[in-house]
Amino acid sequence: MGRIAGNTTGLKPNQVRRIGALYRRRLAPGALCTPELANELGSLSAEIRRQIGLLVDRRGRIATVIVGDAQRIVIPDLEDFRAAPGRLRGVRCLHTHLKGEALTRDDLTDLDLLRLDLMAALALNPEGKPVTIHAAHVLPGHQALTHQILPPLSPHHPDIDCLDLVRSLEAELGRLNLRHRADGNGERAVLVSVTTAPRRQAAAGMDELRQLAHSCGLTVVSEVIQQRRRIDPSLLLGTGKLQELAIEALQRSASLLVFDQELNPSQSRAIADAIEMKVIDRTQLILDIFAQRAQSREGKLQVELAQLRYRLPRLVGKNRAMSRLAGGIGGRGPGETQLEIDRRRVRERIGRIEASLERVRSRRHQQKALRQRKAVPVISLVGYTNAGKSTLLNTLTHSRVPTADRLFATLDPSSRRLRFPRDLEVILTDTVGFIRDLPRELRAAFRATLEELELADLLLHVIDVSDPACQARAAAVDAILEDLELQEIPQLRVLNKQDRLDAETLARRVRTLGGVPVCAREAASLAPLIERMQAILEPLAARLAADPASDPVPPDSPQSP
Repeated sequence: MGRIAGNTTGLKPNQVRRIGALYRRRLAPGALCTPELANELGSLSAEIRRQIGLLVDRRGRIATVIVGDAQRIVIPDLEDFRAAPGRLRGVRCLHTHLKGEALTRDDLTDLDLLRLDLMAALALNPEGKPVTIHAAHVLPGHQALTHQILPPLSPHHPDIDCLDLVRSLEAELGRLNLRHRADGNGERAVLVSVTTAPRRQAAAGMDELRQLAHSCGLTVVSEVIQQRRRIDPSLLLGTGKLQELAIEALQRSASLLVFDQELNPSQSRAIADAIEMKVIDRTQLILDIFAQRAQSREGKLQVELAQLRYRLPRLVGKNRAMSRLAGGIGGRGPGETQLEIDRRRVRERIGRIEASLERVRSRRHQQKALRQRKAVPVISLVGYTNAGKSTLLNTLTHSRVPTADRLFATLDPSSRRLRFPRDLEVILTDTVGFIRDLPRELRAAFRATLEELELADLLLHVIDVSDPACQARAAAVDAILEDLELQEIPQLRVLNKQDRLDAETLARRVRTLGGVPVCAREAASLAPLIERMQAILEPLAARLAADPASDPVPPDSPQSP
């Protein structure tokens, strides 16, 4: 006999034994109920004045017996029944209603969220006799309605074949899933923003989240912005709204919710437990993009370090019992749980990666000293992601650094030689792009790369002047530079993508932002920028050249703009 789920407190031993005996019942694979089972459920439920529920698998076996209260039952964790894309859960629910009522909102929500094969309520009269059965199933392919309620059925002769119904539903779900996969590449996601900020600011954040999702290879099926006076500390948004989101996601064959806000470990667990879907936040999305794009060994180590630091506080035991593995001889006491072992291994890996990156930092300091001895000024390109830094580097130095119109197309730093018309030679470096609210884990992991900026004698702050949010994004970059204590380095703003604006709008934004307007793809438009850079660097080059300890520049093949 299996364990009874739910609330058995206050029941007599004889009642518990009789309820547990329901596990021995068997139904035909396609049968919803039998007259004998309906009578027994009604009698027991009326006697204890609580709802009783059965979860029945497709073989007709009773998988779980549930005891609720007078109003509802609570379906336990269905980890043994996984709902794959295009499939239902593989289990149907039959439970009693003491007051003879039809299916409730809670019943229909459980049906939709859990993707049950069928939800059925056995309506009882005051004497506990079964009167009718109310049933419903999910409704594939309809956006406004997610389920269909069937006409009332007789408890003694329910005219329904559950297996045939499930097969037809899964066939339709499978067709929809295949069509959705053909329509979009990658996992399907619903984007969510829960904010107290003004609507315009929230919409700008959602636009950026959509770009991040596309850069990560996700197919966005829906976007939801909820403005609240106060953020719920556990779920961010209300339980009802969260359930609506989960139902919409399932209806659109989406398997992922992406939040624009960073979720703490408890929020991630609470939301995932509430809706039984994969839930990630903006930080995880950015980390995944970095993991896809990192090419060099240094870049891969930095991304792995950021991921491990993010995941460490979010490690949870998959088995609630967390079997102890390190007790016995040589390990007296309670021993280590599997969770503790996992955390220790993560910390050890973090230590090894940090040691490797420290060696990278040491090499960078040696390079800095060498450059100072060679009297070569350094220009570093900084800016918001996808502002056009790599394109500008390619045009100035005739290089072929990979570029793409997407966020974080370039992660690994690049350095190229550049010779100005008046016989001035510099090193031009490109670093990873910035983004608002740059995740702490990424900033710490990419410390070695960002320290490349400390070598700079001039920062070229590349701004996408065609972006309506260019002023806010420029301010975000300035805030990061200040946080990195780089605000003392001379900075020249480069207003890229001028070709996308009309003359009046461009002039207005040049007055607002200051800087030199250019089109990074057109070498002819870069002449004013080159003049400004050379004017800023010539005094520095003169001071370096006057230093008798400086060595001549080693031979190389510098590019001319």
